[in-house]
Amino acid sequence: MQFHPFELERFLSEYEQTVEYNFTESGVHPVTLGELLAMAGDDAGALLETPLNYPHVNGTPLLRQRIAARYPGAGEENILVTVGASEANLLAATTLLQPGDEIVTTRPTYLQFGGIARNMGVTVRTVDLLEEEGWALDLEGLERLVTERTKVLAVVNPNNPTGHIFTPAEMDAVVDAARRADAWLLADEVYAGAEREQAEETPTFYGRYEKLIALNSLSKAYGLPGLRIGWMVGPAETIQALWRRHEYAAVSASMLGNRLAEIALSPPVRPQLIARTRGLIRDGYDVLTAHLARHSDIFSVVAPQASALSFVRYRLTMGSTEFAKALRASQSVLMVPGDAFGLDRHLRIQSALPLDYLEAGLARFDEFVANIGGHHG
Repeated sequence: MQFHPFELERFLSEYEQTVEYNFTESGVHPVTLGELLAMAGDDAGALLETPLNYPHVNGTPLLRQRIAARYPGAGEENILVTVGASEANLLAATTLLQPGDEIVTTRPTYLQFGGIARNMGVTVRTVDLLEEEGWALDLEGLERLVTERTKVLAVVNPNNPTGHIFTPAEMDAVVDAARRADAWLLADEVYAGAEREQAEETPTFYGRYEKLIALNSLSKAYGLPGLRIGWMVGPAETIQALWRRHEYAAVSASMLGNRLAEIALSPPVRPQLIARTRGLIRDGYDVLTAHLARHSDIFSVVAPQASALSFVRYRLTMGSTEFAKALRASQSVLMVPGDAFGLDRHLRIQSALPLDYLEAGLARFDEFVANIGGHHG
């Protein structure tokens, strides 16, 4: 069977460590270990007594308790701790799908789950998010594409790369479509808590439907991607099946990752991390849009409702991969081309960064744009 590389991750792997200004990360500027331990206060000292052994393979009991507390009706038995949300996507695909199956995802979206499915010989169909309607879900397309052939309906809410948060009506439509098809609903909720304007957190799909797996991680809304801690929430018997495959894929996440995740999700620390994330998102977006406004004839953006990301449309003749590579080569600034999400003439730009770094990198972006002004399309 032909293998299709994960083009977005290949692009990042090749270039992200080689530039002076990296605007491709999908989360906020990371928390340092010192910052996290300062938030923990007196609880931090116990870390020094942590044995660097294997933890519970499915996640330490305290970590699973703290995760379960975020999901109405969930208990420890409904939780599996994984190596980031990336392993969670792999486990979901290899547990729920077989060659010849069919899934439905959205476009644009984070393409890992769909890419894994495609490499397994699964047919991938896409429902559009409509840019002209604020990246709203195409409800007619959803109803048309989710059929009795659909094995999994996969959504990312809040969305990567657009930052769109499903409305209650859109969430209802997604659940109704999955139920009508008797399909599994896979809900990637890694940006919940990273809301840009609203105070309330994006509600989980968990509890709205029986055949549902929600996944999340500490990478996006918490600013802790280096811990490589994610999790899956679902029916207890399904969690057991996922756990069996987790033992093949990774055995477990790290002991230190589990312990630091316990701290991150503790009642005193979690609100501090979320507040930090939202501050970076809100301040950074204002800086980015001020720079884009200097080139209003070229750039436009639907304001993201959540995430550290903006999915920016541009009006130039050059394609997005060409744009991104030229920007990197001439200015040592890296942005993600819209091609990586199947939508050309867009750039995914992270802006939840320290303001001096953001301003300096965007000044180079301004210079690049000024020099290509003759390429209007």
